[in-house]
Amino acid sequence: MNTDIEARPTDEEALHARWWLWAPGRENHFRSVSDGIPALIALVAPNGQVEICNRHVLEYFGATIEELKQRRAADTVHPDDVSVIVSAWKSAVKTGVPYEAQCRQRRADGLYRWFQIRGFPLRDVEGFVVFWYVSETDIDDRKRAEAQLDGEKKLLEMVASGRPLSNILDSLCRLFDANAEDCLSSVLLLDRTRTMIEQSIGPGLPLGFNQMLTERKVDSDTGPCGMAASLRTQVVVSDVALETRWGGENWLRLFSAYGLRACWSSPLLSLTGELLGTFAVYRRHSGAPTPFHQALIQQFTHIASIAIERRRSEEALKQSEAFLAKAQQLSSTGSFSWHVPTDEIVWSEQLYRIFELDQAVPLTLELIGTRFHPEDMPLLDELIHRVRSVGADFEHDHRLLLPNQTVKYLHVVAHGTRDSQGRLEYIGAIQDVTEHRLSEAALGKVRSELTHMARVTSLGALTASIAHEVNQPLSGIITNAGTCLRMLAASPPNMEGARETARRMIRDGHRASDVISRLRALFGKNDVTTEPVDLNEAARDVIALSLSELQRSRVSLRPDLASDLPPVSGDRVQLQQVILNLLLNASDAMSGVDDRPRQLVIRTERDEDDCVRLAVQDTGVGIDLEAADRMFDAFYTTKRTGMGIGLSVSRSIIESHHGRLWATPNDGPGATFSFSIPRAREGGDKDDGSARSWPVDAQQEHAMGTF
Repeated sequence: MNTDIEARPTDEEALHARWWLWAPGRENHFRSVSDGIPALIALVAPNGQVEICNRHVLEYFGATIEELKQRRAADTVHPDDVSVIVSAWKSAVKTGVPYEAQCRQRRADGLYRWFQIRGFPLRDVEGFVVFWYVSETDIDDRKRAEAQLDGEKKLLEMVASGRPLSNILDSLCRLFDANAEDCLSSVLLLDRTRTMIEQSIGPGLPLGFNQMLTERKVDSDTGPCGMAASLRTQVVVSDVALETRWGGENWLRLFSAYGLRACWSSPLLSLTGELLGTFAVYRRHSGAPTPFHQALIQQFTHIASIAIERRRSEEALKQSEAFLAKAQQLSSTGSFSWHVPTDEIVWSEQLYRIFELDQAVPLTLELIGTRFHPEDMPLLDELIHRVRSVGADFEHDHRLLLPNQTVKYLHVVAHGTRDSQGRLEYIGAIQDVTEHRLSEAALGKVRSELTHMARVTSLGALTASIAHEVNQPLSGIITNAGTCLRMLAASPPNMEGARETARRMIRDGHRASDVISRLRALFGKNDVTTEPVDLNEAARDVIALSLSELQRSRVSLRPDLASDLPPVSGDRVQLQQVILNLLLNASDAMSGVDDRPRQLVIRTERDEDDCVRLAVQDTGVGIDLEAADRMFDAFYTTKRTGMGIGLSVSRSIIESHHGRLWATPNDGPGATFSFSIPRAREGGDKDDGSARSWPVDAQQEHAMGTF
């Protein structure tokens, strides 16, 4: 057998042969390599004509190699991408450099899909490009996923930036429709009662269909959306022509009027399970949702729920803030927070109005201090120092002095808390009580006048009672004395009658003595109720009680309370009465001072002999050294309206506590009144019955604060 092998190259010749110049060799070599690769691969001449392609190309485009050779780029590439792919090809051919581009190519059924196109040159031994390897990888799923992810990101950015809810849901539906073929979506929002559809948002649906859904009742009998909302589960209608629920033919006629054949409706629920609305997907062809559709629906219902819930929470918060702001405005109350370690202060809008400060100016303690009344600054400094270290709740009153010289009275209440790291923070409220304080001052003036009248009336009644009680025995004594004289002057003297008359005089004298005894018993001494008393706390309570009166008298009070003060043993109420009397006396002593500040200092400190001292220092008119001892006597007073009772009773109370009360003139103007009492014994004091004091009743408490 003879075989002609002239035309068949040897193996070695085939190895070194330029196969791309031999058409059968090109095709065999190309197909042996490319048919097993899952991509569209072609060998393209520099003029753009397809020379060879693998079977995947033929299957995708549904054409033969001869037909593909006749096609141009515009015949298979999406019109929007033709210029991009042609420009990339021409640049590669001109430079001989590999290129890469993305475009959409039309499949045999007319559907466009995204491809990643890469071109690599095939050069001969001289280095000239004879063909181009062109590889096209299907990236449509990746592009759709990227587009969906980018769209979802933009939706969440819209939610975070506070864009209108209708705009967010409109963009959400458009994004869903772009990712799901042959689908039209809509979001149905429910009203606050969860019984009616408030709004239908579906940009791809006919306007009339959206309007038809608005203000419809939500229940299981009003269609797939109503049933999905009512049952809180997905309702799928694959073909409305086969559906018998929700009114049968009427419901079918409604959908058919807008060319809709299928509806898949899912409920929109908040994180807490609250019903927000429904997400509905409509199709013009019958069919059930695929796994791809279900995944897409699940993702978009989640985003829609977030958007709706956030917006409604923001609306509820704004409404709550509006209510709070209005309530604060009506009650003239502002709220604040103070982070103590950093002195960061946050105020409500009403608080800026109360202090008449610009909200754009950063808040600092120094700035706030410029609004405080100068006479209240010492008390404020002492309060801030105390609350910084203790961290306890506090409540106090102070005044503002505004730039226009207007005075405001404020009441402050604050609660101290600590965060997880133990840092102290206060949350509180400040109320403008100026009107209340002015009304209180006016009422106090009227009450003072009424009290003065009542005091005068009571004193007159007391005087009349004393005169009446004492006048009778005195009159009897005088009458009997005259009778006795006449009997003794008779001749002979009537001795027996004189004796009897003298006995009646003695009787009337005892009657007068009994009257005085009863009056003294009225002001008799009772036992002291002893207990350990913190003199600093007792003084602070008295300061708070008398602060309004001191402010009205333009008195600046500065507390100087020792931090290591031991407790004393005594009656807390009686000791506070003494402190209050000393404070008010000091204020009265400065009432006529206009050439210097009316400064009052209350000081506590340890005293000798294991005692505790409290001193009240003023800058008033001072005291007369000659009258220093008399001022503690009962009914001695230097005041025009005083009765000389307060200091006398105060000394009696201090002496009943085994202490002493005295007054000394200052080096400068004013005087200092001090008392010193023993500290409490360890283990507590017990009353042995030796300590006695004046009784504390309503009349005496009134006298302590006024005389």
